[in-house]
Amino acid sequence: MTETKKILRALAGETLDTPPIWMMRQAGRYLPEYRATRAQAGDFLSLCYNSELAAEVTLQPIRRYGFDAAILFADILLLPQALGADLWFVTGEGPRLSTIETQADFDKLKPASEIDAVLNPVYETVRILSRELPEETTLIGFAGMPWTVATYMVAGRGTPDQGPAHKLKDENPELFGQIIDLLIEGTVEYLSKQIEAGAEVVKLFDSWAGSLKGDDFDRYALEPAKKIIAALKARHPNVPIIAFPRGAGERYEGFAEATGADCVALDDGVTPEWAAAHVQKDGCVQGNLKSSHMVTGGQELVDETRKIVEAFGKGPHIFNLGHGITPDADPENVQLMIDTVRGK
Repeated sequence: MTETKKILRALAGETLDTPPIWMMRQAGRYLPEYRATRAQAGDFLSLCYNSELAAEVTLQPIRRYGFDAAILFADILLLPQALGADLWFVTGEGPRLSTIETQADFDKLKPASEIDAVLNPVYETVRILSRELPEETTLIGFAGMPWTVATYMVAGRGTPDQGPAHKLKDENPELFGQIIDLLIEGTVEYLSKQIEAGAEVVKLFDSWAGSLKGDDFDRYALEPAKKIIAALKARHPNVPIIAFPRGAGERYEGFAEATGADCVALDDGVTPEWAAAHVQKDGCVQGNLKSSHMVTGGQELVDETRKIVEAFGKGPHIFNLGHGITPDADPENVQLMIDTVRGK
């Protein structure tokens, strides 16, 4: 029964004796079985769009570790591709996109109503997972938030400071606003279809929210989250939503209340003690062990894990990393983290 799923209980505001646990990028390059499946697929995008293989890599960490949740294997840049951007991946360097620098570039994009032609394989992955996951495991769908996705669409790649997007929003706020509005609409459609296919929770990743300051944070991180969450809640009132404005710092405080999110995921730039006092008072929090502990392991991993569990122990908490696990992580350290959280 879904009522007994630990993550759904935490997201509903219940304080559990042992926090549920999953891990960002838990299906990924640190696992030998993932590397084998990716080699079978041929390349990263082929893996994302092969529903059977994408479901397989989503299931791999569940089989190995018994996490409380599985997160759909996909990529935040599939949405701009579905909107008409060219997308490809350069081995060892990451994603590349056709850029949006002018109104003419933007006008070539498709409306949000046409994304399903490209994204149907992702929805099929969700349907497979909803059938094949253990009944106690929660299925999480996700999308990138408009600011973060826009930084790639403007620059054509990841950048250290999101400089091209900052430049466009400052010099041509009307065009940048059109990009954000299209991404808001597309994200609502994309996540709604994931929910219809079987996702029980959805997560909004704003990986570059931390580069937004002051009014810009309100305009491009908080407001889009508020609009997306309101639209999703109108369509799917019983589906919890996790928001992750990574790097938000003090702006984590009040974010759930301002946006309507059921849970705020935290990076490791804030201490669990501060977050327990300032963020958890508004509801469930998720996080926030440094992902480097998955590389180094040892007693420090155990101590930090226990510290986080204790700090968040008086309220609803989902244990996770503060960022995605890295390819150089040791799978044995993941097991040590899980055993520590679960008191084994």
